Amino acid sequence: MDIILSNQSGKPIYEQICEQIKSLIISGKLSEGDALPSMRLLAKELRISVITTKRAYEELEREGFLYSVPGKGSFVAGKNMEFVREEQLRKLEEHLNKAVEIARMCGMSQKELCTTIAILFEENQG
Repeated sequence: MDIILSNQSGKPIYEQICEQIKSLIISGKLSEGDALPSMRLLAKELRISVITTKRAYEELEREGFLYSVPGKGSFVAGKNMEFVREEQLRKLEEHLNKAVEIARMCGMSQKELCTTIAILFEENQG
């Protein structure tokens, strides 16, 4: 599983792990029933504490993305992906509304805002 951690992101490591696993599930790269690496293995691969991977897996389980089977591991839960996608789109709209408000306060045009978003989108690919 390709998870890339950044020390400059400003987000806690467990949050970065959660976001990337959610993205893999929502995009269909991880499917219902797929096994995730054990907490120890993921911690070893990422060179982080097992406590951090445990926190990420617990958060994902609490949000309904994973389920655990004692002695067997953690697996992708069956979720209504359309509902999950709609939930993510709603969050995106909230953030974009805030961005539009701030852009207007700064006197930024719609074109400038769109250009800025396009640049940020390209920078964050990968």
